[in-house]
Amino acid sequence: MRYLFLILVSIIGLSHSAKLLAAAGVASAHPLATEAGIEILQKGGNAFDAAVAITAAIAVVEPSGSGLGGGGFWLMHQASSGESLMLDGRETAPAAAHRDMYLDNAGEIIPKLSIDGPLAAGIPGEPAALVWIAENRGVLPLAESLAPAIRYAEEGFEIGEHYQRLMNFRHETVLASPAAAAIFLDQDNVPEPGWVLRQPDLANVLRAISDQGFDGFYRGPIAKALVEGIQNAGGIWTLEDLANYRVKVRQPVKANYHGMEITSASLPSSGGLVMAITLNQLSKLDLSSTNSLTQTHLLVEAMRRAYRDRAAYMGDSDFVEVPTEKLLSDSYAKSLKETISQSKATPSSELDPIAVDDEKGTDTTHFSVIDSDGNRVAATLSINYPFGSGFVAPGTGVLLNDEMDDFSSKPGTPNVYGLVGNEANAIAPGKRMLSSMSPTFLETNDRIAILGTPGGSRIISMILQGALAFHSGADAKEVVSKGRIHHQYLPDRIQYEPDAVSLKEIVQLYAKGHSLTPRGRTWGNMQAVVLDKKSGELDAASDPRGEGAARVIK
Repeated sequence: MRYLFLILVSIIGLSHSAKLLAAAGVASAHPLATEAGIEILQKGGNAFDAAVAITAAIAVVEPSGSGLGGGGFWLMHQASSGESLMLDGRETAPAAAHRDMYLDNAGEIIPKLSIDGPLAAGIPGEPAALVWIAENRGVLPLAESLAPAIRYAEEGFEIGEHYQRLMNFRHETVLASPAAAAIFLDQDNVPEPGWVLRQPDLANVLRAISDQGFDGFYRGPIAKALVEGIQNAGGIWTLEDLANYRVKVRQPVKANYHGMEITSASLPSSGGLVMAITLNQLSKLDLSSTNSLTQTHLLVEAMRRAYRDRAAYMGDSDFVEVPTEKLLSDSYAKSLKETISQSKATPSSELDPIAVDDEKGTDTTHFSVIDSDGNRVAATLSINYPFGSGFVAPGTGVLLNDEMDDFSSKPGTPNVYGLVGNEANAIAPGKRMLSSMSPTFLETNDRIAILGTPGGSRIISMILQGALAFHSGADAKEVVSKGRIHHQYLPDRIQYEPDAVSLKEIVQLYAKGHSLTPRGRTWGNMQAVVLDKKSGELDAASDPRGEGAARVIK
């Protein structure tokens, strides 16, 4: 027995040493958010505690992209059980919302009503998600995981060019909300880089959540201040809307592409389904045996059809019946593949078109994290347009989302990102608006990747191309840096970054019948962590297009 005891002690000791030697990694859209995650990991927190810390921190330091007034999706994998789930913290429509709330008497969309001001805001899910993750997956108290964010909000931090650029874009909207202007502007002017942003009211809200959990935000003084400020400014939130909000646990979408397992966001995110529909087609088209021109052509054709299905079928599956099984079936992939020509583009008008205009701006945020036990989180968070609705209820410091624009305000008419929808995504009380956010895990025999990006309608195509790059052997830096193309069914054109397509290929794509539009190098802000399953080594990278940071610790 004595020898058995010594063996057990030796095994436990070796296991503990192995854990200490194992690496953990974080990649996020802001260096301070990355540091918050690292701080919590070094204090003994797991990946889920780190996710709470990063979520809250980035709500403070990147207010253009996410916040307590918004929502998101947290894709989580628990190593001990092998379970993956998606926590749905997407916003919901207020109880007083209705299908035609953004239309005039003639049935036409009232400009900016679903984008600017409190009427554009859905009921936030991010605070509830912070509490759920801490209580159900974390090992540290919520207060400890929220401490870095509270510190950043109270002490302040210097803004950068990213903040200035996006505030220039949304200046007039933020100026229209006195409480928002007092926080985010410098004497009503767009701040210069280096200006210190302090948010004491937001620190108080974070502290209330830290002390009281769900009730700290959704009931009590904070909830009353939110509702009063919103109703006084023409919004429709009620105390019941806040008290009735709940996060939901969803099963992720799973797909397989030539031995690579993809785990991604499920409805009300369209990301996993659109990606799976695209990859199912590509798996039958044998990209590896073709040149880069043909690969681009086939990728576009597959995306065209998948985004068409997004517009036609997808919405909150708690409210509408989405033919998910059919869309993911092998027979459906074959039927789509048969409509693709190797030599010419298929006009989107031949795929039952829906009237559409152009796409505009992008924002949102993403982080990826893995701990030394192999727990991992990919989280994509948003308040929709840069700085959301631009509205803050006085005394709260909470910048509200404008996610109501992600509904189909008028079926067949594009939202601010140019995405069209059908009745499946029409507004209804308590309903969650369709999203493109696509936090994703990728796994092959040798490696695991945790990735995601902001980017509006282009999120799905960016993750898709990141997945294909990972499948071909790319490391984390290559995955996040790769030049990108995009096609979303309508408008019927390929958008591309300057280094994504050669001049010769542009000419050849035109010859196949494609229309092309160059875009600036501002697409997304991908964050990736890659694990080598055999060596245990981690590789993390933050998109060079952004100002984020990636760190690996041992």
